[in-house]
Amino acid sequence: MIYISDNIQIDENELVLDFVRSSGPGGQNVNKVSTAVQLRFDINNSKSLPEEIKARIKELAKNRITESGILIIEAKKFRSQLKNRQEAVARLTSLILKATEVPKKRQPTKVSALQKRKRLEQKKRRSETKQMRQKNQLGMFG
Repeated sequence: MIYISDNIQIDENELVLDFVRSSGPGGQNVNKVSTAVQLRFDINNSKSLPEEIKARIKELAKNRITESGILIIEAKKFRSQLKNRQEAVARLTSLILKATEVPKKRQPTKVSALQKRKRLEQKKRRSETKQMRQKNQLGMFG
């Protein structure tokens, strides 16, 4: 079990870990050992998460989710398979924790009367400036 919070735990059977060869530094070790981790988590079929958290995860990580609803997290920061596995699980945990936070509702605000008046005055001044330019041009060439 992976403990996210007091009321959320994920069964490790819901995670699929694939180990692939990593790019980057490491010498011959890179060519021989599969150290990078691809963690796959099926959000739609997860029995551990409530529907509202599933929806928020899909919104937060929409670029890392396939069309079938599988979240893919890649970890290849370390040369060790174990550390990359821990990194992938930690990133999944932090994503789920972030999804548990309920976003605040936006309070719509109104533009004050003073701001409206100032904006209209600026528009009027700008319009007068442009009209003066047109009159000057007609006078010079006309």
